[in-house]
Amino acid sequence: MNRFSSFDWVPDFARGQVKEFRVRWALEEAGLPYSEMCISQDDKIAPAYLRKQPFGQVPCYDDGEVAMFESGAILLHIAEKSEVLMPRDPQGRARTMSWVFAALNSVEPAVSAVTHIDLFYKDEEWAKLRRPSAVEFLLLRLRQLAGWLGDREWLEDRFTAGDLMMTTVLRDVRQDDVIAQFPTLRAYRARGEARPAFQKAMRDHLALFANADAAA
Repeated sequence: MNRFSSFDWVPDFARGQVKEFRVRWALEEAGLPYSEMCISQDDKIAPAYLRKQPFGQVPCYDDGEVAMFESGAILLHIAEKSEVLMPRDPQGRARTMSWVFAALNSVEPAVSAVTHIDLFYKDEEWAKLRRPSAVEFLLLRLRQLAGWLGDREWLEDRFTAGDLMMTTVLRDVRQDDVIAQFPTLRAYRARGEARPAFQKAMRDHLALFANADAAA
């Protein structure tokens, strides 16, 4: 059984964006059974949990054979189990892995730099000075990504774990004026969100917090 950790509650702005969603979506795409371990904000700093996830984040993961953490690593592990997420030929595997890392290393840092300013520091003077250059770099990365995508449906010739990861990263672009400049990427993101596995995973992800709110 594939088992991963998730938070039992997060603030409204984080709902739908927590990194465990990547694992949940991947398992739904792969058609693999799973269970989840819901933890509280206090649990995440407990010694027992830190032995599983040294940074007190989600997700950590265990399938009975391996125990691991970090959503990108977990996603690639799951992809190795499912041809839906990763082709079996060497070139297809290599391209899938390349796109997962591109999402995490080339695109997500640029997205996060702007999002963190807007969510947490927008009234700070340093943030007002930093934001224009952060937005400029984000636009560069999105322009490069859109240039590669062109009129493709997916990043390669079929949906892979690379598209799953890239879709979750693009969902963190909260600035409407930014994403509006890239209709190709907006449509690409919408295609990912329209997949049945995404829809199922998102319903289950959000249900965690609805249940917590109802119990409060």
